[in-house]
Amino acid sequence: MTHDAENGPPLTFGQRVRRERERKGQTRPVLAGLVGRSTEWVKAIENDRLGMPRLPLLLRLAESLGVDDLAALTGDERIAAATYTKAAHPSLLRVKESLTTYDLLTRDEEPTPAAALAIRVQSAWQAWHGFGDHRSRIANVLPALLADLQHAARTHQGADRRRSQVLLAQGYHLAQLYLSFQPAPELVMLTGDRSMTMAQDADSPRAMAASAWYLNHVFRDAGERHEARVDLAMKSIRLLDPERGPEDIALGGLLHLAAALSYAKVGQKGNAERHWDRADAAAKRLGDAYVHPWLMFGRGMVDAYAITMHNDLVRSGAAVDAATHIDLGSMQSATRRSFHIIETARAYSLAGESVAVVHLLKKAYEASPETTAYNLFARGTAAELAENGSAIIRDDARGLARQLGVAA
Repeated sequence: MTHDAENGPPLTFGQRVRRERERKGQTRPVLAGLVGRSTEWVKAIENDRLGMPRLPLLLRLAESLGVDDLAALTGDERIAAATYTKAAHPSLLRVKESLTTYDLLTRDEEPTPAAALAIRVQSAWQAWHGFGDHRSRIANVLPALLADLQHAARTHQGADRRRSQVLLAQGYHLAQLYLSFQPAPELVMLTGDRSMTMAQDADSPRAMAASAWYLNHVFRDAGERHEARVDLAMKSIRLLDPERGPEDIALGGLLHLAAALSYAKVGQKGNAERHWDRADAAAKRLGDAYVHPWLMFGRGMVDAYAITMHNDLVRSGAAVDAATHIDLGSMQSATRRSFHIIETARAYSLAGESVAVVHLLKKAYEASPETTAYNLFARGTAAELAENGSAIIRDDARGLARQLGVAA
């Protein structure tokens, strides 16, 4: 077992849980709700009156605390949560090489025109949001697309250079999405930072606002305190002007969603709902028919994120109620539709409705197999219900666990 301070004794499991909870800024009731246990259970764990739980519950605890490496909780460096919950896509190494290979020599060929690159980036977004194996499709085009975007951003001059930089920021967004829920947290951080750098170099307020949305996800996963995440979102909003048109309104609404989710993660209900209301106002201003072409901000997205917000606030009744009042089937993005169905399953899990959980996870898999297969909640819950679920759902849960690659 590893020591936590030089020449000091190792922390107990309970002390490690408390350390990670406090680092995340979570209260005991919030953590208890996220893992489906009582506040007293969390207190007993932290005071070492209860021992380390079995693997399925241990993984849920690690996920709720934002811990990728189980050694942070167990002290055993040989155990990593990624081993059990994060699957590596077959093309991960190829994408990693495209991000960590630096073309320092001048390329002889002329850079691709910015207009042609814009068409390729748009096509890549359509591939990401389309039905089927979206990660595999993106992995097939991303290395060459990033190389051409990088070459164009270095070589073009003037307006074409700035446009190429904005497109390169989007290329990094796609890379970050591809890398999410895979055992490559350092690459997720890298792509988030690179996208913001390109947006700043291009001096594009809209690109910076979009980068701030994706960086908020990076910061949440990295355990950055909610104050820093909200500060980034609010500073980015000040770059926008709703009078410039729908895109600025949509980006402002998106950043209010980011703030709402950040506050929900730490149990600040009033602040979370206040920012969700601002996002809701933006969606209403844009009208029910508006959907951002690649960020997917619109009426459906705002309503769907209410489920996530209430989940993180551990308000299962409100989350289930939000889910029953929206039509996820009409959402244009298969990947977003699948994600929000999974979040609906998480709401029913908090409510203790395991039959609904299995049904919804199967629907999420039908909508987007790769979204479900790389989602930590879906993988962990399928494995847990396959092992410990009631007889009425166990066969379905085992079938789902096999599809997700987590069957025992």
